[in-house]
Amino acid sequence: MARLSDLKLRYQIYMRRYRYRSVEWLPGARLKEPLSSARLALVTTAALHLPNQPPFDTSVKGGDVTFRIIPSDTNLQKLCISHKSDAFDPQGIAADRNLAFPLERLNHLKNEGTIGSLNYRHFSFMGSITAPDRLISETAPEVARLLAEDQVSAVLLTPV
Repeated sequence: MARLSDLKLRYQIYMRRYRYRSVEWLPGARLKEPLSSARLALVTTAALHLPNQPPFDTSVKGGDVTFRIIPSDTNLQKLCISHKSDAFDPQGIAADRNLAFPLERLNHLKNEGTIGSLNYRHFSFMGSITAPDRLISETAPEVARLLAEDQVSAVLLTPV
């Protein structure tokens, strides 16, 4: 795990001065069926997108709160990374997209019967959102609605 002291000095200063928001946490949903029957979806904050999708806009002050839909049949090596933070080192994810978007690993678990199925679509956000108001009030609820519409039982969140 990275430590604050691992970051460049300007990020250390920024992180120490940043006014973190507090959101009242409500207990998460409980899985109502065995994992072996559950439909799973992935949600990542690695800013992954397909080549034919617009990259996340790194010029947006406070962070791009939009999302990209990643189909289940995506070739992971074709996914692009457009993460904003230069405190984020994309080398590991560039070498193996499964680190941030373990679609191949979940397909393996599905094939061996550990999980029931994978949703036909998954979702990618950009991390380092320093102004999350629209994310909390608009974008995240929209993705939650889409996941409910797809009757997803559980979501694997891979924050970066």
